[in-house]
Amino acid sequence: MKIEWEILCPVGEPVRAQMAAAADQALRCEGVRLDCAVHVCLCDDETIAGINLAYRDNPSATDVLSFPSVDYPPAQTAARCEHLLRREYDDETGACFLGDIFISVPHLRKQAAEYGHSELREACYLLIHGICHLMGYDHIKPEEKERMRTMEEKILTTVSVPRDDASAPLEETLLSLAREAMKKSYSPYSSYPVGAALHCVDGRIFTGCNIENASFGLSNCAERTALFKAVSEGARGFDVIAIAANTAPWPCGACRQVLHEFAPDLRILVTWGDRVEEKTLRELYPEGFGPDSM
Repeated sequence: MKIEWEILCPVGEPVRAQMAAAADQALRCEGVRLDCAVHVCLCDDETIAGINLAYRDNPSATDVLSFPSVDYPPAQTAARCEHLLRREYDDETGACFLGDIFISVPHLRKQAAEYGHSELREACYLLIHGICHLMGYDHIKPEEKERMRTMEEKILTTVSVPRDDASAPLEETLLSLAREAMKKSYSPYSSYPVGAALHCVDGRIFTGCNIENASFGLSNCAERTALFKAVSEGARGFDVIAIAANTAPWPCGACRQVLHEFAPDLRILVTWGDRVEEKTLRELYPEGFGPDSM
């Protein structure tokens, strides 16, 4: 997703990076194969109240407003209307323009505090809420609301935006996400589920589970699943990974080598039962072979 940012009220760069990742996942979760673009304005309450009054005859400030460029048929969303999206193709951006989203940063911060989660999650949620409207979703009728909420949660889960309280330490968040990822393990041969949560230096978090195969050598560990997801989304720097299993899940040799490629100083947290232990990758892989070895 190409985002044209208009920053009238700034948020941190890690928050914007995670918002951009969430926008990318929105298209994937919807099944849209075309390149798309949106205009996102991060503004104050006065600005969004003025827009609300001008276009909706409502003088109140709100958290997010969205203005789709596509007029979707009833009960249809972007995945089934690519012919309509193509009509919004812009030669300058090389993408189909979905519409405009306005987000009140003061509302964002206030709601994050009220709901007891991070500003990062609230920012991603408001953006995804707006993008869902741009893709044809609505929440006027109960069945429409349920459908839209399901898609919003699907996108946020895919991009691994944590629900945890903003005051929760990073380590606790990663351990919790690793335990959740463990539940998604595909491990019918070993019956040994593993989950991992990898923290990027830009603030994003990617999760992964082990995925086994009848041809055992083609199985993939949770750590590498998380890392490959992160690298495929453009992440290159990592500082902490949490790994969860039913016994102490220290990374195997292959995972140590792959992690060393990108983060030789990585902190590694492992948890099983009610136990948590920590080591560094250099402790586990002291003479690792990496880019500097070539």
